[in-house]
Amino acid sequence: MSGKDMQDSFNRWQELVNKTLSRFPEQKERYAFDSGACVERLYTPLDAPDFDYEQDLGYPGQYPFTRGVQPTMYRGKHWTMRMYAGFATAAESNKRYKYLIEQGSMGLSVAFDLPTQMGYDSDDPISMGEVGKVGVAIDSLADMEILFGGIPLDKVSTSMTINAPAPVLLAMYIAVAEKQGVPADKLNGTIQNDILKEYIARGTYIFPVKPSMRLITNIFEYCSKHVPRWNTISISGYHIREAGSTAVQEVAFTLADGIAYVQAAIDAGQSIDDFAPRLSFFFNAHNNLLEEVSKYRAARRLWAKIMKERFGAKDPKSWQLKFHTQTAGCTLTAQQPDNNIVRVAIQTLAAVLGGTQSLHTNSRDEALALPTEESVMIALRTQQIVANESGVADSVDPLAGSYYIESLTTSIENEAAKLIARIDDLGGAPAAIEKGFIQQEIMDAAYKYQKDIEDGGKIIVGLNKYQIKEEPPKGLLRVDPAVENAQKERIARLKEKRDNALVGETLKNLEKACKSNENVMPYILEAVKAYATLGEICNIMRGVFGEYKQNVII
Repeated sequence: MSGKDMQDSFNRWQELVNKTLSRFPEQKERYAFDSGACVERLYTPLDAPDFDYEQDLGYPGQYPFTRGVQPTMYRGKHWTMRMYAGFATAAESNKRYKYLIEQGSMGLSVAFDLPTQMGYDSDDPISMGEVGKVGVAIDSLADMEILFGGIPLDKVSTSMTINAPAPVLLAMYIAVAEKQGVPADKLNGTIQNDILKEYIARGTYIFPVKPSMRLITNIFEYCSKHVPRWNTISISGYHIREAGSTAVQEVAFTLADGIAYVQAAIDAGQSIDDFAPRLSFFFNAHNNLLEEVSKYRAARRLWAKIMKERFGAKDPKSWQLKFHTQTAGCTLTAQQPDNNIVRVAIQTLAAVLGGTQSLHTNSRDEALALPTEESVMIALRTQQIVANESGVADSVDPLAGSYYIESLTTSIENEAAKLIARIDDLGGAPAAIEKGFIQQEIMDAAYKYQKDIEDGGKIIVGLNKYQIKEEPPKGLLRVDPAVENAQKERIARLKEKRDNALVGETLKNLEKACKSNENVMPYILEAVKAYATLGEICNIMRGVFGEYKQNVII
């Protein structure tokens, strides 16, 4: 059918629609995505007029990777079911990890408490009241040894959600593996190590931008030589979306951060094809299933073009956007928490249909507390049911060719590219952050989203519609306040038993390295092995690098 014939037939159908609308008006005057773009009533070939299979889609495992980074995707191996966990002490978290492995989790994902994320020991006054609350407290290599006790690090893949102190926690992991007899070149996993999104959306930063970027590129360089199977960064859109961004903004701001990291590594003298294959990404899975599927496909295609055309990468692995997904914590409601099971199932489908490499599913009670074992079991079983019973993993990119999906994929790619161009005009992601541009964009989107909920334009079941009277929740997981005292006592005993002269020597060596242009990773590893604490190491770097002060956005 020619374009004119298609338009004529569409116009005839539109006449039928107009007659129907006079009898059965649509429920809303306007259907739209959170970005503000209109959701059309129907998608036809007219919405993908320049669609070219080879250029826009291609085949899975081939440029531009719209359809996925592996030729056979989940037919050969399901995505890694990596459940994010960690609370209280290393011993308690170790029990949860072993439980998850017994239930079929394929990889570990470590949640650290707030003091650890900020580079403070549990006995620091600033840590009071936060030890072990939102993750596990890790003060030294001794804690890390307990955390992974009885877990063979040559057989599991581990992700660690840590950013400002990322080199310290990575060094601890390498040291634990060595104690198990596992060489660093056999380790598999990912360290988040994405500081730019901390300045944008999350807030667990320590050092100013320039030294933070140095630490990141030091990790790139060190791992390319010594830990080659390790993903050296997980460039995170997840927290950008949690802060209130739209799907388009999530793609744009995440890839803009990625561009900044690649450029920083190149400026530090590294060859792009030496480090780019180990870059990874981390995205949110929100509730609009088809928009989320299109988002992942658009991000893959756009990143492939950026790496090939903008940076001139030659290795096809450097063009691939490989990503972990976590279901959206910001969509969970404290009201009627069992409804969250349904939300997570929809979000799981979105991630799988979009071609994720690994996935964490949130638990039903996480709007109220850390998840119980029962809730974690349901969340993990959600992934296993989708993998083994739904059939959506049986074919690669099964929604490809849908007029809706292809039109939306292209739209998200184009709009994200425009935002990246604006960030380039501002001098790149770090400059755009310093000027408050990215933060303001997210704030505006978050305000609009919240206003739509409060005005009733966006229905959240159980929150602003279909409410019921509920009993107060029971059986929630609570972290014992005694954990903090126990951690303080552990640190005191550690400092009595260790070789403090050796610790002092390693910290002096680290300080010299920080003041020079040397790669600091070997010196951090040296201090970690001497049982210097996280806070001691980070305080050395604070003394040399200073601390970041956030600009106030008005």
